[in-house]
Amino acid sequence: MFTAGKIIIADDHPLFRNALCQAIKQPFPDITLLECDTISGLERTLDNNLDTDLILLDLQMPGANGFSGVILTRKSFPEIPVIVVSASEDTAIIKRAIDYGASGFIPKSSDLPTISEAIQCVLKGDIWLPIEDFEEDQANEEKEFATRVKSLTPQQLRVFMMLTKGLLNKQIAAEINVSEATVRTHMTAIFRKLGVRNRTQAVLAANYLSLERPDTNH
Repeated sequence: MFTAGKIIIADDHPLFRNALCQAIKQPFPDITLLECDTISGLERTLDNNLDTDLILLDLQMPGANGFSGVILTRKSFPEIPVIVVSASEDTAIIKRAIDYGASGFIPKSSDLPTISEAIQCVLKGDIWLPIEDFEEDQANEEKEFATRVKSLTPQQLRVFMMLTKGLLNKQIAAEINVSEATVRTHMTAIFRKLGVRNRTQAVLAANYLSLERPDTNH
């Protein structure tokens, strides 16, 4: 049984982080808990704590667009499993979270035994879900996008997310401290991997990362 180790709680609501910390400390009193409230903060924390055993990640955090936080974390730190902790209990969102790389999904309404069970399950290398029926119902187009976006490197994914927020190449270059030529190189690779031809199509494709179902008829 997992009794000691290190878990990062990434959520921008301090009251919920505190409640989750208390809940985890009961079954795992010797655990080390770290907290962060943004995606960039999560990356910094992980850079300094590569021995982390598990990440508990909220989908709606500053710096993330829906499932992009899950994808970026899994790409940058592939050895560390991620459990999504979300206020949503929508079956479609649960399934999409797993598709984008999460190893589990805990609704924020879950009780202590459920949280403990989920953590133990994922740390053993299994997938934990709050639902039993996991029939595949995603549209082929959405599944294809999930595969394509997971092929992006962490830096390409950062550029992609900045692009979808409307930032210009010059602004993106300043944000990630590279030249505009490097940004253009990233853009070319992003368009190729996502199967789009320009920025407009890339922004439309990013709708698949949102928590709401994308309109596949755009």
